[in-house]
Amino acid sequence: MRIVLATLNAKYIHTSLAIRLLKAYSEHEFEDILLAEYTIKDPVMNIVSDLFQKKPDVIGFSCYIWNIEETVKLIGILKQVMPEVTIVLGGPEVSYEPLYWMKREAGIDFVVNGDGEETFHHLLQELRDERKFHFVYGAAYRKGEELIVNPPRPKTDLNTLPTPHRFPDDLPDLSKRIVYFETSRGCPFNCQFCLSSIEVGVRYYDIERVKSDLLYLIENGAKVIKFLDRTFNINRSYAMEMFQFLIDNHQGCVFQFEITADIMRPEVLDFLAQNAPPGVFRFEIGVQSTNDETNELVKRRQNFTKLSRTVMKIKASGNIDQHLDLIAGLPMEDYSTFRKTFNDVFAMEPEELQLGFLKMLRGTGLRAQAAKYDYTYMEHAPYEILSSHVMPFSDIIRLKRLEDVLEKYWNSHRLDHTVKYLIRHVFQSPFDFFQEFGDYWEDRGWQKIGHQLEDLFTRLHAFLTDRGTDAMNIITGLMKLDYFLGHKYKPRKIWWDVLLDKADWSKHMKDIAAHPGLISPQLAEAGYSERELQKFMMLEVLPFRLETVLDSISGLRADEGLADAEANTEPNVEMSGVSGNIGEANAAAAAVAVNDRATAVAEAEAGVGGNTLLIVLYQQDDSQRAQYYTLPL
Repeated sequence: MRIVLATLNAKYIHTSLAIRLLKAYSEHEFEDILLAEYTIKDPVMNIVSDLFQKKPDVIGFSCYIWNIEETVKLIGILKQVMPEVTIVLGGPEVSYEPLYWMKREAGIDFVVNGDGEETFHHLLQELRDERKFHFVYGAAYRKGEELIVNPPRPKTDLNTLPTPHRFPDDLPDLSKRIVYFETSRGCPFNCQFCLSSIEVGVRYYDIERVKSDLLYLIENGAKVIKFLDRTFNINRSYAMEMFQFLIDNHQGCVFQFEITADIMRPEVLDFLAQNAPPGVFRFEIGVQSTNDETNELVKRRQNFTKLSRTVMKIKASGNIDQHLDLIAGLPMEDYSTFRKTFNDVFAMEPEELQLGFLKMLRGTGLRAQAAKYDYTYMEHAPYEILSSHVMPFSDIIRLKRLEDVLEKYWNSHRLDHTVKYLIRHVFQSPFDFFQEFGDYWEDRGWQKIGHQLEDLFTRLHAFLTDRGTDAMNIITGLMKLDYFLGHKYKPRKIWWDVLLDKADWSKHMKDIAAHPGLISPQLAEAGYSERELQKFMMLEVLPFRLETVLDSISGLRADEGLADAEANTEPNVEMSGVSGNIGEANAAAAAVAVNDRATAVAEAEAGVGGNTLLIVLYQQDDSQRAQYYTLPL
């Protein structure tokens, strides 16, 4: 009996842990098991053709919210060209309403619910032998015209599962794809919008086994390992031991974790700040909302003050990138309160801020209560909401515009200096900048056409010019800096008219060639000639003191002027959109710091202090990014 375990990943670089777990569990008894991974972008007939040529007796599909519609479409075609093949579905998207899927698509023969390893293996045994499917706990099946759902199977002891990480066929691509890894299953929390809330309790793999598998992956070339644990740090001692192990053995591999920030203990933060190598750990932190009423309604326990302190302390260490998540459309979260949520979180300036929209996932408590909050949502996956009792569709589409430019202008890190200046000195809040720009972007019809790198700059410049923004000399200068730094190699074209004429450019280039030590010791040591410098150096004059402006956007909005947050005593004081306990002295210090920066920026806008010669050096290989230097003029 030939079994093909298949799935449609969101992207080629993703890999499916689920189908590897199934193969690892069953291959000792069923030797002819093939893995087949595709993407949701692959043409359906290409997938059908590939599966057809494998001549399977059984095809098992791993189903998720991102691939279920494409999978159902695929099954309908497969059953026409291979009517005798047995189709089995499993995964979170089909586990909670198996009858719905079997009624919708007649080509689905079985659905495996919950943990799939034991159930799928038992199902294969019955397909091969006596076909007594009523004994297969955790499965739904057809009996003539009748659809039957068997009782659930008890949860699996994770330490009885064979490792899914040691298939020889996976080794050649380890360095090119993301490896998904679990050290546990389940979640201790009860958030009503999340499928993880359905399983009670957390089960762990033996930590020595986990270490062994991770070391095998690292030593065989894995570059990115993403942990699927819903709350990696829920067991502090387990997490600390894992952090130490990965620090000792990372070999340049990057590890991504989902953590709950408000339960992170100070000693863990101190350990990570002191020991985590830069760039090796990435944390994903679900904030979702800072609205207390909303969090209470969805049974989400969250202390935003503690969460903020954790995020800011991690950020201050400079070692770990943080990806923070928000969900628009939760109960009692209208446009106005979501604006506050967005500004609260953006004040911490995470490396990435993902704005998602509430999805009514099958099996969740919030989907069961949809009528209570007047939710309308898409009938098919991804079940995204269209409106709620407090957020009409018109607000949803406005936030979609904001999300679009947030992704392009913040998460891409193409214009960090420029955006920080705009949200500090031009717009009332980060939300207002992204929303106003998003509205302008759509009004110009840019969402319908593609863009190149320079388009991101020229479109932002057009938006700011059309609205009559002040200090465009500073903003344009920062955009030039960002444009230069966004290239690994000297750009062949620029989008502005250079301020330096040829005579001044030649003079500055000669001066730099004659006195390279003014720029950097490394440049002096290299001993480049003027002609050689021209190959990898860019010059531009900025009509202000660049360092003064950069100083005005340094630090975090969330803690401007703050001393040690743990030392503060005054309750319920709000600063820059983040609630915290800050004393009057620190609040006064923050006000002085902001005023001093505002004065310095005002002087820069007025041209006080003169101009800046911006010098950008590009590396001649892939080893480093561009470096910039400044000289006063």
